[in-house]
Amino acid sequence: MVFLREGLCPGLTSDVMRALKAQHIRTVLDLVASDIEELAQQSSISYKTLVAVRRVLLAQYSAFPSNGADLYEELMNSTAILSTGNKNLDKLLDSGLYTGELTELTGGPGSGKTQLCLGVAVNVSYELKQNVLYIDSSGGFTASRLLQMVKSRTDCIEDQMDALRRIEIVKVFDVFKMMDALQDLRNNFPNEVAGACAPLKVLIVDSIPAVIAPVLGSKHAEGLSLMTQIARELKSLAKDLSIAVLVTNHVTHDRSGGMKPALGRSWSYVPNVRVLLQHKDEARSVRSAKRIATLLKSSRQPIRISKDFDLEDCGFMEEHPTDTDAGR
Repeated sequence: MVFLREGLCPGLTSDVMRALKAQHIRTVLDLVASDIEELAQQSSISYKTLVAVRRVLLAQYSAFPSNGADLYEELMNSTAILSTGNKNLDKLLDSGLYTGELTELTGGPGSGKTQLCLGVAVNVSYELKQNVLYIDSSGGFTASRLLQMVKSRTDCIEDQMDALRRIEIVKVFDVFKMMDALQDLRNNFPNEVAGACAPLKVLIVDSIPAVIAPVLGSKHAEGLSLMTQIARELKSLAKDLSIAVLVTNHVTHDRSGGMKPALGRSWSYVPNVRVLLQHKDEARSVRSAKRIATLLKSSRQPIRISKDFDLEDCGFMEEHPTDTDAGR
């Protein structure tokens, strides 16, 4: 809302402002929406002056008209689709992760959330030559596993180092540190674009409940407020910086005994796309790489469709038994 004031445009003199205020015309919208002829009679301001002021204000503050073709072209120029590195998962996501959107991976322990996040980071870094910011809030990130996944893509040490350099790791373990990290990203992004050959394209947060769940206890109102701030900032970063945001979430049991994503209904409106990860055979060992991904929310694909996929396609290697959390 823009308030009228003296000097806002030629013609808005002190005398004109006093006459407009006497008629309860205080904002640009008030003036534009008023009957100019009637206002001229009631305010003793000349009709010619009011028309001139109105024309200037409309030129300065009206939205520039655009058609659907222009908007579609702008969307195509500003939106990139980034492959996850897994063909079946890409099909489920309608080709991959979209910049400007927030995608959520939800699932129980051992469902492969962290593994997929690492796989996405490596694919975007190595194959697409784009930068990734990986925020670890659960302690699930291990450098040795990331290196193992990069090595599965190439034997060239120089290429391995280039891929690793394009992945920045930030560890945060409370909601306030999370907000600081997101604010740092916003503040530093213009410098990254100006100084980097490949600016940031993907923000990964593993996991959201690790920092939000602790503040949702007794201080419920404050916790919801903090969750809303985190959600708003993540969505805003995706849009403003034209990056893809990927987050992980836990699951809880509903009244019928089934599983549902954690953090409740308020958070359910945040993801643009939500995918549930499960073991293909719950009787199998968590070491199994076989998983099922089910689409729970999407504006482009039918929901409740599922795709089988293999964590081995994301760089998971069962022959390394020392990595006890490889299926996470």
